[in-house]
Amino acid sequence: MALAGRIRSGISFFKNISVSDARSYPRGGSLIPSLRDYATASAQQTGNVKVPVALVGESGNFASWLYIAAVKMNSLEKIESDLSELVEAMKTSPTFSQFTKDPSVPRETRLAAIVDVCDKAKFAEPTKNFLSLLAENGKLKNLDVIVKKFMQLTTAHRGDVKVLVTTVMPLPPAEEKELKETLQEIIGEGKKVTVEQKIDPSIYGGLIVEFQQKVLDMSIRTRAQQMERLLREPVDFTNL
Repeated sequence: MALAGRIRSGISFFKNISVSDARSYPRGGSLIPSLRDYATASAQQTGNVKVPVALVGESGNFASWLYIAAVKMNSLEKIESDLSELVEAMKTSPTFSQFTKDPSVPRETRLAAIVDVCDKAKFAEPTKNFLSLLAENGKLKNLDVIVKKFMQLTTAHRGDVKVLVTTVMPLPPAEEKELKETLQEIIGEGKKVTVEQKIDPSIYGGLIVEFQQKVLDMSIRTRAQQMERLLREPVDFTNL
């Protein structure tokens, strides 16, 4: 129960968390008009689409544009599946992974290779179009980060909440179950909580909980740093 108690101590922090529906757009470069057209390509659905989580940075902007296009084209699951397959291919093929990051590869070669990969893998047309845009504009080097952020959006779209828990050693099954139930209570019903554990001995003890771009740091490392700062502060003896 001590684990749940530490989480509950931060409940006021979590209550202030809300999912932003702000939209982010990439800026600059010839890629942007193409992405804007791509994201509004579906003539059947004219309603505005908002991203469930506001992402920052160029990769976050690209992921947001792809999400908007995927929702409008009713192809979210297929595109997610295609990109997952592509990321796995990059992990198992160092040659292909290096190819996507090599700036010396001519644009025509990058584009032709990506089109060939998409055709052979039978990727959806929206996936092929988006990857082609990245290849043509030299953005394949950021593909793994873009895909990771896109997956963050699809997870939020389904109402799932992915929680990253950092500890010194793996949590026992009983404590992991308790933690998940506590987080589910804090986040609320209607959302599926998925806990991913990360091992980091440098935090010395305690845990760090991260989700929805929020961080609750209850690590011994952070507490020690806070105590050190407190001890270094000058003491005002006039008020003693």
